[in-house]
Amino acid sequence: MKSLVRWGTTLSLVGSTLLGSFFTANLKALALPDQEVAARLQPIPVFTLTDAQGAPLVTTVPLKEGDSETANVAGVFMSQQDANAFLERLKTQNPDLGNSVQVVPVSLAEVYELEKNSQSQDLDFAFIPKQEQVQLAQPVWRQQNSNAQDNGEFQGVPLFVAKAGQNQGYLTIQPQDGVQLIPFFFEKQQLQRMVDRYKGQQPNQADNITIEVVPLEGLISTLQKSDNQELSNIILVPSQESRQFLESLRRNSNSSESK
Repeated sequence: MKSLVRWGTTLSLVGSTLLGSFFTANLKALALPDQEVAARLQPIPVFTLTDAQGAPLVTTVPLKEGDSETANVAGVFMSQQDANAFLERLKTQNPDLGNSVQVVPVSLAEVYELEKNSQSQDLDFAFIPKQEQVQLAQPVWRQQNSNAQDNGEFQGVPLFVAKAGQNQGYLTIQPQDGVQLIPFFFEKQQLQRMVDRYKGQQPNQADNITIEVVPLEGLISTLQKSDNQELSNIILVPSQESRQFLESLRRNSNSSESK
């Protein structure tokens, strides 16, 4: 999946970590079946622009700057607010087109499946991140890549994760079934609240906590290619905006069922 800037359950914290590092250079054969990858993406709502028949709004962009070779790209917004704002601008700049499309919520898993099925049709999906989170990701990215020859700028949709302890294991959460899960947050603020709670429970570890950022696109690729068993412990935590959207869907569904 590409990220192109041209497109303009309750969990309780436990004081524990899991060891290991997913993002290594030596990725092996497929670790998680496609259905398991999709299961990890399923809880995350994203937003696309489609026509009345459900066909996505597609734009043609050059593959490289100044290159004559192009690709067909459909935008996938991580934020409903951003998708709505884009649509309003489109209605102003191109009323005929803008008034013929609408913002449609889909699961991130659906985008994953669509991209796999659309490869033969020369269609790519571009993730459009929340710019506030990209800005928060930049200093974290530079810090964790400070020893690299080219640490560059962060590219993609940022996911924030924490490590703790002398061995820098991943900080985990534990839902009601007791399985330790490694949360990757779409919002740095959400991760910081978890880190603050961990510090309160484990004050002797307060100086051994590290926040890292990885691109969503890279995580999906790792889920597809790495054989690290801890991948099955990963959970994506929706943003606060996404949580509110999902809650509104549940309220509307309950309201419809009660009629």
